[in-house]
Amino acid sequence: MQNPDIIIIGGGLGGLTAGARLAKAGRKVLLFEQHSVPGGCATTFRRQGFLVEAGLHELDGLDATDLKTTIFRELDVFDKIQFVRLPEFYRVVTSTTDLVVPDDSAAAIEVFVKAFPAEEKGIRTFFKTIHALRDEVDRLPLNRNIMKLLYPVFPMLFPKLALHNQRTLGEFIDGIITDEELKLALVANYPYYHDDPYTLSLLYFSLAQSSYYRGGGHFIKGGSQRLSNHLADFIVEHGGEVMLNSKVTRIVVENGRAVGVAVRRRQDAEEAVFRAGTIVANAAVPLVVEMLPEPERGLLARRVAGMKPGIAWLSAYIGFRRDISSLNNRAYSTFFMGDGQASLKERALSNRSGFDQRGFAFVDYSRIDSGLGAEGKSFGVITTVDYIEDWEGLDEEAYRRKKDEVARMLVRRLEEFMPGISREIEYLELGTARTVRRFTGNPGGVATGYANVPGQSGTGRLGHRSPVPGLYFASAWAAPGGGFTGAILGGWMSAGEILSTKSGDMT
Repeated sequence: MQNPDIIIIGGGLGGLTAGARLAKAGRKVLLFEQHSVPGGCATTFRRQGFLVEAGLHELDGLDATDLKTTIFRELDVFDKIQFVRLPEFYRVVTSTTDLVVPDDSAAAIEVFVKAFPAEEKGIRTFFKTIHALRDEVDRLPLNRNIMKLLYPVFPMLFPKLALHNQRTLGEFIDGIITDEELKLALVANYPYYHDDPYTLSLLYFSLAQSSYYRGGGHFIKGGSQRLSNHLADFIVEHGGEVMLNSKVTRIVVENGRAVGVAVRRRQDAEEAVFRAGTIVANAAVPLVVEMLPEPERGLLARRVAGMKPGIAWLSAYIGFRRDISSLNNRAYSTFFMGDGQASLKERALSNRSGFDQRGFAFVDYSRIDSGLGAEGKSFGVITTVDYIEDWEGLDEEAYRRKKDEVARMLVRRLEEFMPGISREIEYLELGTARTVRRFTGNPGGVATGYANVPGQSGTGRLGHRSPVPGLYFASAWAAPGGGFTGAILGGWMSAGEILSTKSGDMT
């Protein structure tokens, strides 16, 4: 493309969404992605006849008040992509509890109160609070300049946000619930956001949780790659260009302003420089720091100094020779607490223990019309919190052996709950934090960007404008945060900031 208006570094969901919105608005968009397919963590791949979903378990919301609903309408997603509604929110299995939790608030409250009648007040407070926080966030202006004007009267306009903005999930739960089994059941899916409920932002957790209870969970039929491909095609259809196998090696800065990027394609030995009025970084922010020259590198490094990275996940991808729903499997997504986890605090500590102790989730895609697997067969995934240090210092052979050992260990643990499941396995492969780092470049294999902790969530989240003029962020590392929803919203909001500027070159 000659003379693009905007260059996007990275084709994850944040970059794709930003690019699609900007292209629709008439901007000439040029997007570079280092991988052979767009999507980042929103991809699928083929193994032994199975279509393997790399990252998506379920997408929250899509109700009338969910911004993603507006985004998907604007970008023609609903015209091209089929979303399958999940049958329930999740199943949780603890030492004494086995509950299937509906994705409707009233029905879920009834389930929890029936199982824990003495905790009814706390249960109702939990739901009232998460929905109140969601309602107040929905009323917030998207423009940060307008937000600054509201600061003097913020506590009066947004009382729940003012009260809970700096609270952690664990602190909140401990204040309203005494039964440890109930605590585990109410927040069973918190490892999708962070590894420790006592440092996880209550605000961030509440927004996602409320969205599930109001709009339910959804899966993209045929896998998340379809959404990524659609957004890439949308950019092209609106006059943009998406270049795969193209790694941005550095950001070109002139007179203190980002004006282009240097790119190396796999088949080329030399860099090629592309120039544009605006640069949008979908790449991980720590990588963006390294792409900048001095003094801009130091400028951004100081802005993000001290910010803590989020977590990675390990996924055991499993192809089954038949439908395994008859093997004591009562839900699409089941959270199994680790051994000896009698309290929420012990649950958090177990995430740093061995893989034989960590709590884990099992997602059975055969419970829905997922479009994965193969004829007469089914597909599932075991997932748990992961850390890059679990895999560092291993040569390729030792790494392969450890992956095999951990995969078999997780299957054995699942066998305790679903006897006979190991005999149905036809394909088994493990993806680790090291795998995510290899394919996305994310430091530490982190998939959630900066950790969703107080001070790094809500108004404390890194904004879309970088301290370097002409450079914007559109990824899980910036506002509003990690996950599929966070990346999509972040890309949309970043594009909105660019489009709202009055300058012709969108500085």
